[in-house]
Amino acid sequence: MPFVNIKTPEGALSKAQKAEVAHRTTEMMVEYFSEAARPHTMVLIEEVKDGGYTRADEVFILPDAYRATD
Repeated sequence: MPFVNIKTPEGALSKAQKAEVAHRTTEMMVEYFSEAARPHTMVLIEEVKDGGYTRADEVFILPDAYRATD
């Protein structure tokens, strides 16, 4: 069973964008493992809260300009 774990900054993707990411990721797994993988593919999109990780040795806060609007 393919399992894909994607971590993004909280609020970076809208619900529609998350659905698209999950769909396209599943399609990619099917390309690699065959159609038999589709019903068993799990895509987990985890949102990491602001301040929950660092980038370039600095605590990362997602700028408002990059936040999704639902």
